[in-house]
Amino acid sequence: MNKVYANRELSWLKFNERVLEEADRKNVPLCERLNFISIYQSNLDEFFRVRVGSLVDMMAMDAEKKDNKTNMTAGEQLKAVLADVRRLDGRKEEIYDSLISELKEYDIEILRYKDLSDKEKEQLEKYFDEKVELLLSPHIVGHLQPFPFIRNCEIHAVAALRKKNASENGGRLKLGIISCNLNVLPRMIKVSKDGGRFILIEDLILHCIDRVFKNYKVETAALVRIIRNADIDADSLYDEEIDYREFMSELMKHRRHMAPVRMEVSSKFDTELFAEFCKEVDIDQEAVFVSRRPLDLSFLSAIQKMLRDRPELFYKHRSPQKPPQILFTKSIMSQIKEKDKLLCYPYDSMQPFLRMLREAANDPDVISIKMTLYRVAKNSQVVEHLVEAAENGKDVHVLLELKARFDEENNIAWSQRLEEAGCQVIYGLNGIKVHSKLCLIVRKGEDGPEYISYIGTGNFNEVTARLYTDYALLTADKEIGHNVAAVFQSLALDETLQESELLLVAPNCLRKPVIQMIEQEIEKAKAGEEAYIGVKINSLTDKDIIDKLIEASKAGVKVDMIIRGICCLNPGIKDETENIRVISIVGRFLEHSRIYIFGKGKNEKMYISSADFMTRNTERRVEVAVPIFDKDAHDKIRSMFNTMLKDNCQAWELQPDGTYIRIKNDEKELNSQELFCKIAYENANADSSAFAEKAPLKNAASQPAENKTVRESIFAKLFRKIRR
Repeated sequence: MNKVYANRELSWLKFNERVLEEADRKNVPLCERLNFISIYQSNLDEFFRVRVGSLVDMMAMDAEKKDNKTNMTAGEQLKAVLADVRRLDGRKEEIYDSLISELKEYDIEILRYKDLSDKEKEQLEKYFDEKVELLLSPHIVGHLQPFPFIRNCEIHAVAALRKKNASENGGRLKLGIISCNLNVLPRMIKVSKDGGRFILIEDLILHCIDRVFKNYKVETAALVRIIRNADIDADSLYDEEIDYREFMSELMKHRRHMAPVRMEVSSKFDTELFAEFCKEVDIDQEAVFVSRRPLDLSFLSAIQKMLRDRPELFYKHRSPQKPPQILFTKSIMSQIKEKDKLLCYPYDSMQPFLRMLREAANDPDVISIKMTLYRVAKNSQVVEHLVEAAENGKDVHVLLELKARFDEENNIAWSQRLEEAGCQVIYGLNGIKVHSKLCLIVRKGEDGPEYISYIGTGNFNEVTARLYTDYALLTADKEIGHNVAAVFQSLALDETLQESELLLVAPNCLRKPVIQMIEQEIEKAKAGEEAYIGVKINSLTDKDIIDKLIEASKAGVKVDMIIRGICCLNPGIKDETENIRVISIVGRFLEHSRIYIFGKGKNEKMYISSADFMTRNTERRVEVAVPIFDKDAHDKIRSMFNTMLKDNCQAWELQPDGTYIRIKNDEKELNSQELFCKIAYENANADSSAFAEKAPLKNAASQPAENKTVRESIFAKLFRKIRR
């Protein structure tokens, strides 16, 4: 195996390990650490549903097919994944025990049944008899009672049962199965009326299971949780004779019944029955994981709510702030016409965009609004403003991607709402997801149509805009507007754009120009000139781009990469990748923005993009990267990028052997995310005496938006101090 390359799946597990390690950091507030261990589990569930599900499918279809970077077959990858997950699960249990122990200091205990006093057990058995038992639906597997369906991600109690009237060694063992998913009762049951001592309802059901199967002797019992495959190719199954939205709805139902890819058990019960259970649910015992800790950690969010009155247990409150370059006392669109605006989520508020959208919905001169939607909030103001625009007679076109995995049902509901309001809705392209983040407003102007374009790195989602780091460019540049219009035109024709002048647009014109810009830096290095590449993305898997970056390193090009998750390239290898540095930042916000930088100084090219350097993004999605021409926006992104490279609080550095080490040095502590929050607050305070996302700006800045030189921003001042 070439040591320069890393396996995608194993690299992702290393990312989730970095998430898990945040749960063990003593300088992270306790309730935030509870959140990190919950995120670790939910991440892992999705990984098994999607990536492990894909490996299982590959083994069935082409067992000899190999990964193009590490030459591992799907079977070899799966074996390595399962081994690594067992290691990580052991680490998760250690951290969980530590967190639960710390909670005792705040009078909260999660107890096992064996830890209770006799009196407490008696009280809980009474609670079970009065509140729980009649809500259960017990099932004994037999000739007249077929094996029940075990729902995805839900906990079930499983018991090996023997008839009480049978002899000690006689009588056939049977399986008894009970779903522990009782939504009408709290999952955390108080052991006593006072205090914070709790037992989980599944533990109570498990230990009272003999009270359910009264005519049987319970030989052994355990809790079980199954994760089902969700890797399903909608396009390959679609029949054009069927309504696409109805088809996707049916597909979601089908996905709930797909084969399991992981099973967690609290202990293995009778060997013969356990094998029978695995056969019935169609899972190999190699994919079974035994855990003595709760199988589902989602209950930890309830503990966080209990401790909300203890602010020291949470991160210091931060809320998105009004960007200082935007006035709320003046038309947003008119300000964009004067000068490009850059929004940096979650440090900046999404309100400027939402206000602009509502302004467009009510502007008599606005002709049309076009937008791509991928993941939308449950209560989406974005959609409501589009509905308002359509009801006001605007021509509203929305590409709503129904194949956004695990958001399909939400998107289906919004598509119905949009159509009912009179919006023109299309659902994406056959075989290709539309992942770009575009909005185009066309307005009647004195000299012809005016274009207001929004090109972003993250979704039009008010919830994630407060949690994910993303960039959004708002511009009235006519050439960019024409390019964005061309993207929408191709989508309307069920096509992908073949050529683009300014924008980089996947799948046909993103990878090639990126490689060409890398080649330009290679030529500079060979000519003895300073050559540089800076990249911030979520994942790096595209082998063509990886190989070109390796070539750049060999030529002497300095390459800095900030890659949150998967990285299939190992940096720092002599004569191969020694000029490449890779760091990963894992903190309170999810790093989600994508930046491409080529060159330095006056000739530096910079883009923000919706695309990672992954094969799926470069070949199988509609993605858009936009060049940053505005000097202020360019300088701000560059300063933020440089600062992230110096983060020594939340950053990890990828080593030549593929391991990650948390960055520690003698420099002053620099937490880039906290610094950006501080700067946003400082700028907002300098610009206005008060600002709240849901309230109008009371004191607008007196400085005109078009004046670029009157005062230097606090942002620039702070960054200059850092550079010194």
